[in-house]
Formats: sequence, structure tokens, C-alpha cells
Amino acid sequence: MRQFLDFEKPVAELETKIDDLRNTANASGADGVSIADEVGRLSDKVEKQLRALYAKLTPSQKVQVARHAQRPHTVDYIKGLITDFTPLAGDRQFADDKAIIGGLGRFNGQSVVVIGTERGAELETRLEHNFGMARPEGYRKATRLMNLAARFRLPILTFVDTSGAWPGIDAEARGQAEAIARSIETCLTVPVPLIATVIGEGGSGGAVALATADRILMLENAIYSVISPEACASILWRDPKQAPTAAEALRLTAQDLKKLGLIDQIINEPVGGAQRDPATMIETVGQAIAEALMPLLSEVPAALVAHRREKFLAMGRSGVA
Repeated sequence: MRQFLDFEKPVAELETKIDDLRNTANASGADGVSIADEVGRLSDKVEKQLRALYAKLTPSQKVQVARHAQRPHTVDYIKGLITDFTPLAGDRQFADDKAIIGGLGRFNGQSVVVIGTERGAELETRLEHNFGMARPEGYRKATRLMNLAARFRLPILTFVDTSGAWPGIDAEARGQAEAIARSIETCLTVPVPLIATVIGEGGSGGAVALATADRILMLENAIYSVISPEACASILWRDPKQAPTAAEALRLTAQDLKKLGLIDQIINEPVGGAQRDPATMIETVGQAIAEALMPLLSEVPAALVAHRREKFLAMGRSGVA
């Protein structure tokens, strides 16, 4: 069953009417032609409504879209884009963190290492993956896999979808900050192409740990920020209800970040968001990754590292970061 966001109420009402018409036709054997005509008319109206709504989303509404439970997740992108995927587990120090998944596979025939944060789609998998909030062992696993990619000269593809690293005492006790910093350092120094794609929510250092890349791609309705709007509002105004104001001030949308030079490319989503057509979204992301990866494959390792380092140093010099 499709889940609707608060601002999608007009669309929800129209789609309810469409479902009622179809159910009526099936139950009563009503005139199929007239029912089909009405369904077609309402479907066109739904698409127009969606285009109008999504053409003028506020930053706060984009936050809702980015967090939509029915958007394709990292596991969906791996299933749709990576063949012969072999998952690799554990950080070889403490445990396996299922908030970050990764392994070896082939992307368009090219051997790659894939790493991504996974939030889970329903309650059971969300609990299994800790809602995409990784502990230190998750970032150490990511670092291990990136070093593995370097050893065998394999490009790295990362998928980012997390509200941030796990803030629990257990994570802090095991060195959360150091693990994130080490992952960022490895991203900066690994001598192979690295493509990062923000597919939903890119939150804080938990996202940066996997997104310090040669090319940073971002879905049209994804968000990427140093802090969540709710946390920002709680700190600045001591009122979580100010989250919409915080979302505006944080400039966390793909469009704002592209203007600031903090990401490289915006990937357009289907009308109504990735959650309405996951298959098309996955295919589109695959095309964007392929185009971004191709020119990097011919670069020598030293040049890759130098260009990546200069890219992020330039952000600091320009004062946008």
C-alpha cells in the first residue's frame, strides 16, 4: 500500500477515488469503458497534481520525501545494479554492524566494491539495521572494504542514507569519532575511483564518512546536512517545532548544495519522487554512476588522490563548507 506524506493529501484523495472506481467495476460488472475513461481522467489529474506539488517543495517537505519509507534503499540499488554480489561482514576487531552493508560485485561488468548505509524498510529490518545509524564497527568495516578495494584496484561505489551515526554511549566508548575520522581519511587517500550517491538522507559525519568521494551524486529530493532540522531547532530555538525554519536555514537540498559546489550532480527523480517508481529510479541512478565512473577509470592512482584532496580543500578555501 502506498504511503502518502502530509502535503500529498490532494493526491491521496484522487488515488482513493481511482481505487474505489476499480473496486466498484470489479464487484458490480459496471460498464468497463466508462470506468476506464474516468480512471484515465483521474490518473492524468494525479500526475498534474504531483508535478505541481513536487515543482515547489519546501526544504521541510524535501526532508519528508528523503525519509519516505518506500524510497529504494541501498539493498534495492545493490539488487538492481550489482551482479554477483558477495557480501562481506565484520570489522575484524569487534563485530559486524548491519547498519552498513558492503561487499564485492560487478557493475556493468566492472568489478567493484560496494558500501552503503541501510535503514531497513519495515520495523523488523529497521531494527536489524539500527535504522541506518552505524556504530564504530560499521565505519571500521567500511574502512576495511575500502582498503580491500585499494589492494585489488577496484572502484568503490557508496550509497548514503542515514540520519547520522549512532549516538549511544556504547558507540562513544568504542571510539565513534575516531572510526568516522579514519573512514573519511581512507576516502581521501584510497587510490581508486570513488563514487558516492546520496539516495535519501545524508546526515552529519555518518554520511561524510562514506561520501568524501571523487564524484558526489545526489537524488533530486535527497538531503545532506551537518545536523538534522529537528536537532538544529532544538539547539538554536529549544523547540523542535522550528524544524521547518531550520531546514530552510541549513540549505540541505540537492539544489542548494549544487549551487554551493558541495556535490557534483543532481539525479532527477520520477514524478512524485523515487518512492513512486523505484525501478526507474534505480535504473537512472545506474546510468548516472556509469557516466561518472567512466572518466575516472583511466586516471592514474596518484592523480585521483591529488584531485580528490584538492576538491575538498577548495571547498574550505571558498568558505562554503
